Amino acid sequence: MSTVLYEHPLNERIRNYLKLEQLFAQAQHCSTQDITVHHQVFFNALFAIIDTLERNDVRGDLIKDLEKLEQNLVIWSKAPEIDTSALENNLSETVKLVGQLKLSSPIWCKLKEDKFLASLKQRFAIQGGSSLFDLPQLHYWLYQPQKKLQEDINSWLALLANIQCSLSLVLKFVRQRANFEKIKTDSGFYQDNGEGLLLLRIKLDENVNYYPTVSGNKFRYSIRFMSPCEHTGRRYSNQATQFELARC
Repeated sequence: MSTVLYEHPLNERIRNYLKLEQLFAQAQHCSTQDITVHHQVFFNALFAIIDTLERNDVRGDLIKDLEKLEQNLVIWSKAPEIDTSALENNLSETVKLVGQLKLSSPIWCKLKEDKFLASLKQRFAIQGGSSLFDLPQLHYWLYQPQKKLQEDINSWLALLANIQCSLSLVLKFVRQRANFEKIKTDSGFYQDNGEGLLLLRIKLDENVNYYPTVSGNKFRYSIRFMSPCEHTGRRYSNQATQFELARC
């Protein structure tokens, strides 16, 4: 059975992590495609990553989470029947990333000093989007040799690599905090205690005609299932509902 996975954060830190993860995926995907076609998505994702890092102390949050993970990995290493090879690899990666993130000046800040990116960022922020006639410098750049374009893209993304790798590692262990369990509701509504939880992961059969909307915080959360509606856009689904839920 094919399923659709929905994820919902229960605090602002995880919300920022998931947002950045999606933006990194967009930027990475565009970097392997024809940039002359995908440049809008690539630069929008890149500038959104920079804005998110500027407005939030993501680096500080990642350092705290990685240091906590390092402590847990040391404790888990003493457990019987542990996969020592996988644990040692994760521990080594965690220690390396903490060291990189603790550098006095975050390496990603060099992106803000890039004159070309700075000139684009101002125009990309304009409501309604941008066009090449607004950005002759971008038009010129897009017609440089493919090797030059790829080198520039790789150099920009390399400055964000330690943030991206740290995010991937932290979110991997957040998602492993809980297994999926099957749940049935009679009314398309479910709620429970959210204490100690960071992330909800909801799996639905891809053939069902409803989807989950989640509200809540670290104390309590509710899941209400909605169905598409031609007249109002969506409506509450009152039918019996089956789904899988992981409380991470």
